[in-house]
Amino acid sequence: MGTSLKGRKIAMLATDGFEQSELLEPRRLLEAAGAEVSVVAPGGATEIRAWHNKDWGETVFVDIALDRAKAGSYDALVLPGGVMNPDRLRLEPAAIELIKAFAKSGKPLAAICHGPWTLIDAGLVKGRKVTSWPSLRKDLENAGAYWEDREVVQDGQLITSRKPDDIPAFARTVIEALAA
Repeated sequence: MGTSLKGRKIAMLATDGFEQSELLEPRRLLEAAGAEVSVVAPGGATEIRAWHNKDWGETVFVDIALDRAKAGSYDALVLPGGVMNPDRLRLEPAAIELIKAFAKSGKPLAAICHGPWTLIDAGLVKGRKVTSWPSLRKDLENAGAYWEDREVVQDGQLITSRKPDDIPAFARTVIEALAA
């Protein structure tokens, strides 16, 4: 991808049930660009488990507890999807507050697949262009978003993508936003 993110810090907010490829592959690409990526999770978890295809997948170590994570410590926030992951995070007030803090800071805020569910709960989609997994379209539109069927949609600091196949474009757009 060519752009250096040396010295940049990125938080990836997730919990059990994140879509394996939507955390591991963006993390790999962001780290390959030079960023330091930290997995942030609620509940004092030391590790979280991925969902892969139709069963549990890999375990990922948690770098920082959600209650200790601060938007000011990072340059961007990435929200992986999976159905269980964002559905659980929506019910975590600290997760929604962290997302709101990133929005207020103006830093890149990226969500893929089902990840935009949390953007709805944070009140961030009204009047914004977004994309997501197709089943979220009505949820996003009902929250006032303008949904588009494209591999990546950037509207200001918000970066959204539809699915695992879109990860290269998703990661490239996050990298470009951080390099700007």
